[in-house]
Amino acid sequence: MSGIFILLMFRNFKKNSYNRFSNHSRNRFPQKRRFSGGAQFTKKINISKFINKAVLTEKTESFVPANQFKDFNLDSRLMANIVAKNYTEPTPIQDKIISHILEGSDVMGVANTGTGKTGAFLIPLIQKALKNPKEKILIVVPTRELAEQINREFKSLAKGLRLYSVCCVGGASIRAQIFDLKQYNNFIIGTPGRLKDLIQRKFINLLSFSTIVLDEADRMLDMGFIGDMKFIVSLMPKNRHTLLFSATIIREVETLAREFLNNPVIISVKTGDTPENIEQDIIRVGGAEKIAVLQSLLFKVEFTKVLIFGKTKHGVENLSKKLVARGFKAESIHGNKSHPQRQKSLESFRGNRIQILVATDVAARGLDIPDVSHVINYDMPNTHEDYIHRIGRTGRINKKGMALTFID
Repeated sequence: MSGIFILLMFRNFKKNSYNRFSNHSRNRFPQKRRFSGGAQFTKKINISKFINKAVLTEKTESFVPANQFKDFNLDSRLMANIVAKNYTEPTPIQDKIISHILEGSDVMGVANTGTGKTGAFLIPLIQKALKNPKEKILIVVPTRELAEQINREFKSLAKGLRLYSVCCVGGASIRAQIFDLKQYNNFIIGTPGRLKDLIQRKFINLLSFSTIVLDEADRMLDMGFIGDMKFIVSLMPKNRHTLLFSATIIREVETLAREFLNNPVIISVKTGDTPENIEQDIIRVGGAEKIAVLQSLLFKVEFTKVLIFGKTKHGVENLSKKLVARGFKAESIHGNKSHPQRQKSLESFRGNRIQILVATDVAARGLDIPDVSHVINYDMPNTHEDYIHRIGRTGRINKKGMALTFID
C-alpha cells in the first residue's frame, strides 16, 4: 500500500507534507508568542490550512491488511478478547508493526492520531507477557487521560488472563498508587512526572523492567518532559525492548530515537498531518455574535457529539456555563478542575450523557473518545501542531469527522 513503508536504518528521514487544502482563503492570522527576556514575535498561521473540502468522497480506497489477527499466532484467550472488542481486522499501523514487536525488535511507529496505535503495542505486549508471566512492561505517556485510556484498553484486552496493571499519574492519590505498586503488576502505565517521583521514592525498580513504550513522544517533548524521559530510560537495563510512537517526525524525535532505540524497524503509516476523512472549514464571526453562531450550529441535528476547544481555563468554564444556560447538555475539562471532576465529565461525554465537552488543549491531550461528530475551534489554536492535535479527536479509526475553526 502506497504511503506505508518500512525503513531498517535511520536515514533519509523526511517530514510529511501538509494535506492538500483548497484555495478558499490565503489570509494569515497573527499569533504572538512570548519568550524569555520579554521579546515577542508574530507567528503566522495560514488559515487556508483550516480548510479541506474535498475529503469526504465515496471513492476512497479501502485498506486491505496483509495480515489478519489470527496470522500473528496469538494466544487463543487474547484472540477471544480481540473478537469481543469487535476488532475485525488490523488497522494499517497494527498490520505492519505487531509482527516486529512480537519478534522483539525495537520499533519506531509514526501514525496519525486515531489509527489504532494503542492496540498496535498492547496486543503484542500482552502476548509477550502471556508467554513470560514475569515480564514487566513500562508505558510512558504525556497525559493522565491518555494513561487512563491505555489502562482501560489493557484491562479489556487482558480480561481473564491474570495479567495486571497499575496507572500512575499526577492529580490522583499517590497513596493508592503506592498500594497498587506493592502488588505484582505486569504493566505500569504512567506520566513522566509521577513515574519519576515514584522511582525516586523506591517504589518502582526499573532494573526489573525489560520493555518500555514511549507513546506520543513528540507531545512529551513539546510538554517539556525530555529530562524525565531520559532519567527513566537511563535506569532501565541496556538490553531492553524499546518501542517509540510519534505522530510526527521532527528533529528532536529523531535524536531521541537514535539515543533510545537499538537498530530499530521504522514503520510509517502517516498519510499527512490531518486524516483525509476529516472535513475542515472556517467560520468568520464577530466577537459579539460568536456565541450566537455557535448556538445555531449546535442546534443542527448532525452535531451529535461535539468537542469545543477554548484557549484559557476561565474561557472554557465560562463557555460551558453559557451553553448550559441555553439548554445544552455540556460540561468542561481544564486544569482548574480536580482529577475526579475531569474524569466524571469525560465519562459523561464518552457515554453520550452530554452532547458537548468544552476543553483546553492541555486537558484534552491524548483523548480517545469514540464517535465525536464535530470539533469546533471556538478560540484559535496557538500553533498548527495544536490544530492538528485538536481536530484529530474526530474522524478516528477511518470514520468521517468535521472540524470547524472560528475566525474573528
